[in-house]
Amino acid sequence: MQFSSFKWPCRIGVLSDTHVADIWRDEGLVAELESHFRGVDLLLHAGDILDPLLLGCFTICPLLAVRGNMDRSSPDLPERRIIRVGPFRIGLVHGWGSPQGLESRLLREFSPQPVDCLIYGHSHRALCRHRSGVLLFNPGSPTDRRGAPFHSVGVIEVKDRIEGRIIPLD
Repeated sequence: MQFSSFKWPCRIGVLSDTHVADIWRDEGLVAELESHFRGVDLLLHAGDILDPLLLGCFTICPLLAVRGNMDRSSPDLPERRIIRVGPFRIGLVHGWGSPQGLESRLLREFSPQPVDCLIYGHSHRALCRHRSGVLLFNPGSPTDRRGAPFHSVGVIEVKDRIEGRIIPLD
């Protein structure tokens, strides 16, 4: 597991499940996504990137990512990260298996070191809710709805507490 620290307070742009097989074919995607992330201090990608070149295309701020189940070409990406922002611990992981019970499985992954916010992907379904004092945050997917009602990304504000907001793209 990798650990990182970041300044506080801050705004964090969150995305997952971009599934970009060839960044040159989807060249307008990064500009579109960056337009939704204006003013963020950090970007977090919760995996299923596919083309690792995508990560180097974002220029607005630093980007941290984890490996998703489809990211075979990025073995250097960690499976889990903890990002410390001031007094808060944010867990970043992709996820696996059935959407049923996904949050419980992922929270157990961080149980020896509890988190204040769990950011994950995999299901392609946007979610922003609290459970037992932890903000569960899935930004959905900007490119592949897979049954979700809309494409989406998200923003997390870290001040005296952590708050999230899903941004529908269509």
